[in-house]
Amino acid sequence: MSDDILSPLHDEHVALGAALTSFAGWQMPLRYSSDIAEHQAVRTAAGLFDLSHMGELEVAGTDAGRALDRALVGNLSALEPGRARYTMICAEDGGVIDDLVVYRLSTDRYLVVANASNVAVVREALVERLGEDALLVDNSLATALVAVQGPLAEKILTGLTPQAEAVAALRYYASVNATVAGIDALVARTGYTGEDGFELFVAAEHAPALWAALLEAGEPHGLVPAGLSARDSLRLEAGMPLYGNELDRTTTPHDAGLGRVVKLDKVDADGRPVPFVGRDALAARAEAEPARQLVGLQGLGRRAARHGYPVTTPGGEVIGKVTSGAPSPTLGHPVAMAYVTPEHAAEGTELLVDVRGRGEQVRVVALPFYRRSR
Repeated sequence: MSDDILSPLHDEHVALGAALTSFAGWQMPLRYSSDIAEHQAVRTAAGLFDLSHMGELEVAGTDAGRALDRALVGNLSALEPGRARYTMICAEDGGVIDDLVVYRLSTDRYLVVANASNVAVVREALVERLGEDALLVDNSLATALVAVQGPLAEKILTGLTPQAEAVAALRYYASVNATVAGIDALVARTGYTGEDGFELFVAAEHAPALWAALLEAGEPHGLVPAGLSARDSLRLEAGMPLYGNELDRTTTPHDAGLGRVVKLDKVDADGRPVPFVGRDALAARAEAEPARQLVGLQGLGRRAARHGYPVTTPGGEVIGKVTSGAPSPTLGHPVAMAYVTPEHAAEGTELLVDVRGRGEQVRVVALPFYRRSR
C-alpha cells in the first residue's frame, strides 16, 4: 500500500477516472482524458488543476519582511500587501534550494509557496534563517490549492464570487481575499501555464465543494480538469523552469537566466546592504563569465529530446544536456530547454541532441516558445 499523501480532492479525481501517479510523496492526477486534449483546453478555454501538493508556509511578525530579505534572494520587505513575487532560496554557494512564490498577505504576514518535493528542506532552512525575528507555521496539509488557467478563467471565476470586480481587476502576481462559491479563498492571479489564470488557496475541507462548483460553472465554457502531464507541457512551452530539471543545488539563478530575481542592492532600515544567504557567491557569479547557459531548442525532426539527453555539435562534441523536452501540442514540433556552453547559445545555432543513439537536429531559439496574446 502506498504511503503517499492523498490530496483533499482525491475522491473527486477517482470519480473522474483520473490516472493517478506518485509525485513528490503525493498521489496526484496525471491525466483525466488525454494529455493533448487537456493541454489544448487550457490554451483555448480553461483547465482546472489540483495543486494541493504544493507547500504553504506562513511567516508572520513585525520584522517578517526584513527576516525574509535575509533568508531569500529577493527584496520581500518592499513588496506591497496584496502583491506576490517570484523568488528563490539559495545555499551559501549560490545553488538553488528551491524556487518560490511569496505573497504578502498584510503588513506582518507573508505566504511562502514551495515546491512539493522541497517543502521540508525549505521549512527547515527558513526556521534556521528567520531565527526569532519571525514565526513560521506550516499550513501545507491544512490548505488546498486549486488553479483555473486559460483565456476564459476570469469569466468562469468571476461568475462565482460577489467580489467579481476586485478579482477581475487583479494584476498579474496580485491577490485578494474573496468568497468563491460561498467559500473563503485567497485568490491570486498567478499560474504556471503561460496563460491568464488564478490560483485559489482554501481550507482543505472546503476543496471538494469548490472543485465541484468550478467544474459546473466552467463546463459551458469548455473547462476540463487537467493533470500533471498537461501542466508540464504547458509550462515547458511557456519556458518556465521546473525544480529538479532547470533548477537544482548545482545551478545558480544566473545559470538559468534568472539573475534578475537576485536583489544584490537591497538594504536594511539603516541603508546597509542586506547580508542574505548566498549573497557573496551570487555577487561573484553575476560578474563572472558563465560556464553554461539555458537555451530553448526547436526540434527540426519528429523525435523529441528528453531530460538528460546529451546536446552535441554537428561534429559530435558534447556541449550540454537537455533539462526538459517534449512535443509541443501548440506549436506542432518538439521543444526542449537545455544547458549549453555559451559559445553555442546564440539564436539560430544548429546543434544535435542524442536521442537514443541517433542525432536529432535542433535549433537554438528564444525563450519562451509560446507567449499568449494579450
